[in-house]
Amino acid sequence: MPRKAISREASAAATGVTVIGAPPVSLRDVYHLFLRTSWPVALGAIVLAWLAINAVFADLYLTVGGIASMRPRSFWDAFCFSVQTMGTIGYGSMYPTTVAANSIMIAESVTSLIVTAVATGMIFAKFSRSTSRVVFSERIVIGPMNGVPTLMLRVGNARGNSILEATVRIAYTRTERQKEGTFFYRMIDVRPTRDRSPAMARTWTVLHPITPDSPLYGATPESVAREDGEFLVTVVGIDDTSLQQVHARARYLDKDLVWGARHADVLSEDRDGNIVLDVRRFDDIEPTEPTEGFPYPRDARA
Repeated sequence: MPRKAISREASAAATGVTVIGAPPVSLRDVYHLFLRTSWPVALGAIVLAWLAINAVFADLYLTVGGIASMRPRSFWDAFCFSVQTMGTIGYGSMYPTTVAANSIMIAESVTSLIVTAVATGMIFAKFSRSTSRVVFSERIVIGPMNGVPTLMLRVGNARGNSILEATVRIAYTRTERQKEGTFFYRMIDVRPTRDRSPAMARTWTVLHPITPDSPLYGATPESVAREDGEFLVTVVGIDDTSLQQVHARARYLDKDLVWGARHADVLSEDRDGNIVLDVRRFDDIEPTEPTEGFPYPRDARA
């Protein structure tokens, strides 16, 4: 699957909204942030926190002294002794000789047990967290299908397994001006013809006919842009390997909507009659010819 399609899920999380007056971040929020962040950032944060704790205890050892074989005013020696204590290494070349130094050593040992337990739990929780590799087409299109204007988008699974009971939801949000002169950001459900797949594999084209009961009926490129229209697509299902729930989402702005186009076919047959899936064309679109039931302009950018 195209890498650019995979990144659409991550970009959906960044809505560009600035929050003012929110409550302060709690430790629980830090835990969720750790689960959401990437592995390099998560491991880097743990390493930095571990080094910072050792630096604090090294400074305490320098202050009270009482460490045998530690050079005077040597932060490096104090830091190395702290690392040996926290890592339960204990080479024996440096050891506490005073009550104050032994007290700090005991406090660091207890801190080491707590920090190790917390870090192990957080890494295990992140490692065991099931993540999806659901991909979304780079663009969402509107084109005729059987003479009916139809909103179309393509989703798929970049892994070789299937997502059981995959359910797709499409929400269209737009800015409406009320009679009182105020603006309201309204979210409207856009119902697909089929919103569930028993086992979603590599590709699934989601369709929404634009009939008189559709929230998109009568819409034009100008009206969608004028009301700041955007589409939020979510997919939820069960990973058939881990049997855990997975979910993904994509966000399409008005500039991502192509009028008078359809997604290119990715399925074909070879000479032996076998089905061939060409995922290289996952994001490709093709222009459509205007029909009587499709009054919108041709705007396909294949």
